[in-house]
Amino acid sequence: QVQLVESGGGLVQAGGSLRLSCAISTSIFSFNAMRWHRQAPGKQRELVATITREGIINYADSVKGRFTISRDNARNTVYLQMNSLKPEDTGVYYCNAGNSYQYWGQGTQVTVSA
Repeated sequence: QVQLVESGGGLVQAGGSLRLSCAISTSIFSFNAMRWHRQAPGKQRELVATITREGIINYADSVKGRFTISRDNARNTVYLQMNSLKPEDTGVYYCNAGNSYQYWGQGTQVTVSA
């Protein structure tokens, strides 16, 4: 059973930074891509950042230039460095991995105060 465990969320003031971690119970190279999503209260879940097995990276327009996705292959961990945080970044952040079947973590809460 593949498990994804997110950590690193918290409460931060606008302009601050947080680094989220997603630890995976198997090799990250088992998956075509690793992704971070977020879900704000009352809104649909949205894709924030993707890193493929080949290392190709994409970001949502709303986070470009502020967020950085990276991975540590040896630790089977994917990170999301979030800088210049805004109140609209508030939400539950989920790590996702998969091929035909998608695995999800339990989520970590990020709250950005104005």
